[in-house]
Amino acid sequence: MNDMLKLRNQLCFPLYACAKEVVRQYMPLLEPLGLTYTQYIAMMVLWEHKSISIRDIGKLLYLDSGTLTPMLKKMEKAGLITRSRSKDDERVVIITITQKGEELHDAAGEIPLKMSQCVKIDSEEAQQLYTLLNKMIENFNTLQNEKL
Repeated sequence: MNDMLKLRNQLCFPLYACAKEVVRQYMPLLEPLGLTYTQYIAMMVLWEHKSISIRDIGKLLYLDSGTLTPMLKKMEKAGLITRSRSKDDERVVIITITQKGEELHDAAGEIPLKMSQCVKIDSEEAQQLYTLLNKMIENFNTLQNEKL
């Protein structure tokens, strides 16, 4: 058997398993806020930007409109955001955080600390991992752009 085809030799598998576990660890922390993990990361973008196009949220979160649109509709129904057409270009949908969405910011404040406690790596290791993962993302984006 080709050693390259053994699971233990695949970088993709620990990345997949770890990402899945990270999201699972977030679930009980986000449940009181009524958010899924994907909604939580969208809220992080909105807490920072306040108002942003769906296209730009998609770029920041690496999500397509087919994933974003139903999620954002649920968030709008929950009163966390509003959706409106851009005055400059009607094709552009702008997402704006509501007061109710802003209020979740304080409630979510302890989540990063709680997550860092369950991950159990020090800040230097976390920074190294962050740097490596972002390097991989940049490389994938470069490959994707070369294909276009």
